[in-house]
Amino acid sequence: MKRAALFLAAAAAIFAPAASAQDFAITNAKVAIGDGGAPIEGGTVLVRAGKVVAAGAGVAVPAGVTVVDGSGKWVTPGLFSAVTDLGLWDVGAVDASNDTSADGSPFSAALDVSVAINPASQHIAISREGGVTRASVTPLNGKSIFAGQGAVIDLGADPNAVLVPRAFQLVQLGEGGAQLAGGSRVSAYLTLRSALAEARDIAATPAARRTDAMLTRADAQALVAVVEGRQALYVAVDRAADIRQVLSLKGDFPNLKLVIVGATEGWMVAREIAAAGVPVVTVPLTDLPASFEALASTQSNVGRMKAAGVKVALGAFLGGNQPRYAPQQAGNLVALNKLPGATGLSWGDALAAITSVPADISGMAGKAGVLKPGAVGDVVLWDGDPLEVSSAPVTVWIDGVQQPLGNHQSRLKKRYRDLDESTLPKAYDW
Repeated sequence: MKRAALFLAAAAAIFAPAASAQDFAITNAKVAIGDGGAPIEGGTVLVRAGKVVAAGAGVAVPAGVTVVDGSGKWVTPGLFSAVTDLGLWDVGAVDASNDTSADGSPFSAALDVSVAINPASQHIAISREGGVTRASVTPLNGKSIFAGQGAVIDLGADPNAVLVPRAFQLVQLGEGGAQLAGGSRVSAYLTLRSALAEARDIAATPAARRTDAMLTRADAQALVAVVEGRQALYVAVDRAADIRQVLSLKGDFPNLKLVIVGATEGWMVAREIAAAGVPVVTVPLTDLPASFEALASTQSNVGRMKAAGVKVALGAFLGGNQPRYAPQQAGNLVALNKLPGATGLSWGDALAAITSVPADISGMAGKAGVLKPGAVGDVVLWDGDPLEVSSAPVTVWIDGVQQPLGNHQSRLKKRYRDLDESTLPKAYDW
C-alpha cells in the first residue's frame, strides 16, 4: 500500500490537473512574429481561448484580460523542433528505456512511434524550459532503410502529447542507407523504389500480392499513404549526387511529398531542390568533412540554400543535439553574415527557421510557430534576445496554458548549489 501511495504521489507531481487556456496579453515587449520579419518594438500579443488573436503594434487589450508587462523582454512564438527523438528514451545506453529503434522487429515502415512517446519524459520537460512547444518525433533505423512513421507532438505538461500520429515516414539513404541495404547505394535505391512500387500495387489492387514481395504486408500497406501523397516521405541524405537521386523519385512517383533531412551538400544542388519544391531539415553548423558524403560541408549551407529559394528548417535534434540548442544555432547563422565570403540568415529568417518553417514542413502552416490570428497560443517570453546564448525563457504558454518550467536537471541544480557538506545529502523527494 505504501508503494502504491508513493507511485500515485509521483504521478500527481509530474502531471498537474489539466489547466484551462488563459486569456492574456503581453504588452510593451519586443515582439517577433516568427514569419521572417524583424522584431517589433513596444508590441503586444493577445491570446484568447488558446489562440492568438493579434500581435504587433497598436493592439488593443480588451477589459478583463490578464496583462503581463513585457517591458525589457522579447516575445516569440514557441519553438518548433523538427526531427527529434523527444519522448522516446530516458537513458540511451539502457535498452529497456530506449524506444528509438527496433533492431529485432520483423516490421520497419509500419512502425508507429506515437504509441511509445512518454509525455512525462525529462527530455520533453527540459526542452519545454528552453522554449520548445511543439516537435516532430522520428524513429531511428533498425535493420532496414525504413525507420518507420513519425509523429507531431506538443510539449505541454499534460498526458496528451501526440497531435498527429503517423505524420511522416523516414527512410535512410546515403552512406547509412547503403550499409543497411547490403553495402551499396545501388541496393538502397533499388530497395526504396521496389518498396514504393509494392505500395503502389497494393493501393491499386488491395487484394493483390506480388509473388516477389519484399515487404511484410503491414509495411507495404503503411507505404500506401506515402505513394498517394497523404504522408510525407522524409529522406535522410547528404551527398549532392544522392540528393539528385532523391529528387528523381517524383518522376516515377509523382504524388510523393518529399522532405530532405541532412542535405550537408545541399548548397551544391540548391537550385534543383528549390525547383522541385522540396523542403529541407538540416543541422546548420556542420562544416567538417566527417565522411565522404560531407566533403563539401560548410556553415554557409543553410544561407546558400535559403538564397536559392529552398525552404530550410533547422532540425535533426537527436541524441546530444538537443532541441533547446536551436536558438544558439540560429544565432550563429545570424553572426555568420559578419564573416567575409560567408552566407548566413537575417535575424527574422533565423528565428523562422526554428519556428514557422519547421511548423510548415510538419503540416502546421499558419497554425504553429507564428504569432498570427488563429495560430495556437504557443508563446514564449524571453529575458533578452532569444538568439543570444545569454537569454532564456521567463514564461512559456502552450495552447494558452502557462507551463511549468522545472525539470529534474533544474531541481538537482537547486538542490546541490549550496550543499551543506557537513551532512549527508538529503533523501530524494518528488
